[in-house]
Amino acid sequence: MERFTVFGRPGCGFCVQAKRVLEMKELPFRYIDIHEEGISQQDLEKTVGKPVRTVPQIFHGQQYIGGYTDLDAYLKTLKTEQDA
Repeated sequence: MERFTVFGRPGCGFCVQAKRVLEMKELPFRYIDIHEEGISQQDLEKTVGKPVRTVPQIFHGQQYIGGYTDLDAYLKTLKTEQDA
């Protein structure tokens, strides 16, 4: 399975939840602290391809997923596909 990438920042509850759910499901992911890496809002918008107001911003491989609630919904569709 392709790795997830989570762009987040310290003190972000949804970033913590995204990391936690990926860890619990034992899915491969990379967490990128946007402050530590010096990634600006404009940089993140270029990566995502649209305006960004919040974090986390999450990708699965090259596919843009969205924020935490989008990740939660996406993981449910993955589970459904794997069960089929």
